[in-house]
Amino acid sequence: MIKVKNLIIGAGISGLTYANYINDDYLIIEKEDSAGGYCKTIIEGDYIWDYAGHFFHFKEEEFKKKFIDSLDASQYVTKDKKTYIYYNNSLIDYPFQMNIHELPKEEFIACLYDLFNKKEKEKYDNFLDMLYGKFGASIVEKFLKPYNEKLYACDLKKLDVDAMGRFFPYADLKAIIENMKNGSSKSYNDTFLYPKKGAQVIIDILLTKIPKEKIKLNAFVKSIDLKNKTVVLNDGEKIEYERLINTIPFNQFLKLTNNKEYSDLSDKLTYNQVLVFNLGFDKKSSFNKESWIYFPDKDINFYRVGFYDNILNGEKLSMYIEIGYAKDYQITKEEIKRQLDLTLSNLKKVGITDDSFNLKAEMSIVMNPAYVHIDTKNNLKIKEIMAILAQNNVYSIGRYGGWTYCSMEDCMLEAKNLAQK
Repeated sequence: MIKVKNLIIGAGISGLTYANYINDDYLIIEKEDSAGGYCKTIIEGDYIWDYAGHFFHFKEEEFKKKFIDSLDASQYVTKDKKTYIYYNNSLIDYPFQMNIHELPKEEFIACLYDLFNKKEKEKYDNFLDMLYGKFGASIVEKFLKPYNEKLYACDLKKLDVDAMGRFFPYADLKAIIENMKNGSSKSYNDTFLYPKKGAQVIIDILLTKIPKEKIKLNAFVKSIDLKNKTVVLNDGEKIEYERLINTIPFNQFLKLTNNKEYSDLSDKLTYNQVLVFNLGFDKKSSFNKESWIYFPDKDINFYRVGFYDNILNGEKLSMYIEIGYAKDYQITKEEIKRQLDLTLSNLKKVGITDDSFNLKAEMSIVMNPAYVHIDTKNNLKIKEIMAILAQNNVYSIGRYGGWTYCSMEDCMLEAKNLAQK
């Protein structure tokens, strides 16, 4: 039996960051044949794609120094974010609620009227209730409701009021009117950084500090004995730990403990899946400045598309396309083929491509889970269980381990703080 002070489950960005900062003995268990989790890059001929769109902001000076300052300036690009919403066959600036003045006159008046007459509450019942209270019916029903239903693939009444945390672009009436004149709409990531060889560069930097023998690839945990502080791997190997750091999805982790209470909570936790298409075409699109575009229209199968070629100054259209699914939906090969055909048709419909474009390369990824659903009742139980686990030197961190909505930098900061603690 192997004995280790720190056993880390998952070699994604959270697990690797923890390993970079811990001074004790550690071992990382990773089910895939390479590290990185969702933060991986695929190079297909002329095209560079991530598993999904990953863009970096690095507000923390230490992380900026660790990652960006370790690269030559020629190895990455710095871009001003240019994001839009495809609405009624035209593009308006994102976020919708800050740019209602770009709508046709009648719709603008309806949005402004409802904004003035919205009925705010001291306490909202759910995410959808909050949207109506903060923005009024027109803004909600034209964009916020249909778009988020496509994204989360669920009834928005089931989500917590603060489901998106600081990432939701709140705006009061004064800010909205101010933006009409001055175009002062700002968000947390107006400028972002992107390595020319993809997000994998960040993982590779983390891996330089981790000896190969400290990561066990093609291995996964089959069971966890919390009382005796041991885990059993898929090959039957048993590992005894002093401290357990989990970064895999919390619902999956709970199942491994063979604890009925934890297993019951696991079944109640919900999330969406996202089918990601990475597509490469033989020439540039007329959409040649956009970073990414949001699509609230339910007749369009995807909810967002992003343009790698615009970010990397490429000469051929290179995209990621995201399609949301409910937790229990079975995304089969037939469904992927159907969605690819539909995607290619809809790209022509919205004018990104036309019949003269040839698809030169494509791949698909299913993110499962993709965005976790945060609801108040389950959240209280999660916090209660995590507190009990922490008393026994078991910590579940990161976007999926912590079952939260956060950025990659948030994950790294959480992992660093825990390691130093």
